[in-house]
Amino acid sequence: MSKLSPEELERYDRQLRIPSFGEEAQLKLKSSTVLIAGVGGLGSIAAIYLAAAGVGKLRIVDESIVELSNLNRQILYSTEDIGQPKVLIASKKLMELNPLIEIEAIQERITEENVEELLRGVNLVVDGQDNFKTRFIINKACVRYSKPFIYGAVYGIEGRLMTIIPGKGPCLKCLIPGEPKEIEKIPVIGSAPGLVGALEALEAIKLLTGIGEPAVGRLLVIDGEALSFNSIEVKRDPKCPVCGRK
Repeated sequence: MSKLSPEELERYDRQLRIPSFGEEAQLKLKSSTVLIAGVGGLGSIAAIYLAAAGVGKLRIVDESIVELSNLNRQILYSTEDIGQPKVLIASKKLMELNPLIEIEAIQERITEENVEELLRGVNLVVDGQDNFKTRFIINKACVRYSKPFIYGAVYGIEGRLMTIIPGKGPCLKCLIPGEPKEIEKIPVIGSAPGLVGALEALEAIKLLTGIGEPAVGRLLVIDGEALSFNSIEVKRDPKCPVCGRK
């Protein structure tokens, strides 16, 4: 097994001191590739923490440009970035944060036509989407190719999170069997996606290194107004059209 360089040992010193983590876990992160499906409110936070933690390669996918209304929550971007492609700005800033990792920036919308190629070679997918149509496309592909998918969502001051591991627990269609009404502009306080995005990054790190217990079959519900965290059991639907036969 390869060893960490002196720079890596210093950069990741604090997490290497965790007894259940150590150098072996850090090397697993270094050899991993994560797809961040959208670098908006959720994805920009998750990307920052995954880059800082030393995940070897981040594939960031987003078709949009930076807008002024993004800046209350999408902390990868600044006022001078308005009008620029998110993936290009995100790539630059993530490399400034950690030049030891690789960033692959793809300015595309995730569709049924390209999702297979986007999943190629990745260890897991982090949800940074703001609509369920695309989430369902990702969920279906992740089940088909046995890729873990960390689902996260926010509305107002509320958040949701569930880790989907095909064959080991329910998928997103088990949780949401219908077609939710899409909202063009979701109301949100910036710290809500900040919290959920950080938890998505934590779940990703746990899965990549094998430490801890992921939230499989559990929907974490965060009520920001009451500052409460509740875990709701979610059962796999044997008749689910996506994962029922997985």
